[in-house]
Amino acid sequence: MASLRIGALAARARTNAPTIRYYEEIGLLRAADRRSSGQRIYDDADVKRLTFIRRCRDFGFSIEQVRSLVGLAQDRRRSCMDARDLAQHHLAAVREKLVELQALERNIAQFVVTCETSCAGGPGPDCVILDDLSREPDDGDGRGARRPEHLHGVTTTGRRRRNTRQRS
Repeated sequence: MASLRIGALAARARTNAPTIRYYEEIGLLRAADRRSSGQRIYDDADVKRLTFIRRCRDFGFSIEQVRSLVGLAQDRRRSCMDARDLAQHHLAAVREKLVELQALERNIAQFVVTCETSCAGGPGPDCVILDDLSREPDDGDGRGARRPEHLHGVTTTGRRRRNTRQRS
């Protein structure tokens, strides 16, 4: 049985000491035994559990989802289908987030195109991107700013006010 200090545990599990202390505080990782000097000491089981927790977090599972997965890993009476269901739910959320990020990408790309065609290189206060970001989203009358798709789940096709200033 290894007797590891927090720094060694952090290195082996590829994390850091503040994260370890946080996981102890919220109960994901058992409270460490202490030496008479008060120093935390850990063993190989702690390395394994912390690695498991870190990997779950690397895959984007929330703290509560990690807590459920840790519980599953410790309870022989529970089915691995519970883990599959949790992962399937997480996958659906990741796919939804991807759709939102793709919509955000389209909006930002349109900002760049609009800037290149309307004010490329002009003074900052005349920038169409900054102007668009300072106005309220379009309410359908064609006078407002672009409404980010990712916030509303719909594609926006509102007209943009063009900067008619000549480029030099």
